[in-house]
Amino acid sequence: MVLFNSNDSFRRLTQGVFPLTTSPLVQCITNEITCESMANALLYIDAKPIMADDAREFAELFDQTNSLLLNLGHLSVEREQNLLAAARFAEQTQTPVVIDLVGVAATELRYELAHQLAAYRPTVIKGNSSEMRAYCGLQSSARGVDASAADQEEEQLLLLAKAMQADANQHPGTVYLATGEKDLVVSSTHASFLANGVAELDRFTGTGDIVGALIAALLGVGNDVFVATITAVSYFNLCGEAARKRTTGLANFRQETLNQLSLLMNQVDWAADIRGGSLWQTTVYI
Repeated sequence: MVLFNSNDSFRRLTQGVFPLTTSPLVQCITNEITCESMANALLYIDAKPIMADDAREFAELFDQTNSLLLNLGHLSVEREQNLLAAARFAEQTQTPVVIDLVGVAATELRYELAHQLAAYRPTVIKGNSSEMRAYCGLQSSARGVDASAADQEEEQLLLLAKAMQADANQHPGTVYLATGEKDLVVSSTHASFLANGVAELDRFTGTGDIVGALIAALLGVGNDVFVATITAVSYFNLCGEAARKRTTGLANFRQETLNQLSLLMNQVDWAADIRGGSLWQTTVYI
């Protein structure tokens, strides 16, 4: 992958995304471990979370919500059915949906559920590089819900990007995101990589979950799906970069990363620091 200076392009691409013009209501069906972090992250960017996973409420809720996040982080028989029911409601109501493939490389149950959910034509499917490899049918070196360094080598990332685009060709309305040291954002027509972030973001729980929530919020105010995905990933990674400059210790770093969610957007040129580019010349988006 050849990194090029794309500051001007990314600045144009993300112009006007932050601050949000309205406060979207984002319904999150997620795991209990990171539920509070995700809810607060949405509030910090002026979105409104509702952490509602009881299918008996869905008919009323989908008349109010602007987007939906489905997170596979903590499964049960009831949670599985509620995830599927929410995906059906979202398809019927044309509500933007982000599916987070937490742990899909760890068990066959999660793998099968992920593909069942994908049949409802979600807007974004995301996971770390190892999870996305498993989802796309490639060999994955994941352990539990964590990505493997071996899956993030350049040759493996290019192989993954091609597999993601092959899947996207079968689902042209869906954008695919693989997160890691370099993030891949791929659709049926575009393929980009992003190179912001710091290692400390892998050392507190829920960072990937928060990114999924941010994407859902940006979709909830009507942003283009590719733009929403690139913006959310880059914004969160830049919050981490800002936090590392200001803190020592992981607990302080976590708190400052979350703090930066409400602060970074006030810098007019925050997007000038986005690093990334095109994966191949035939699919340049920016």
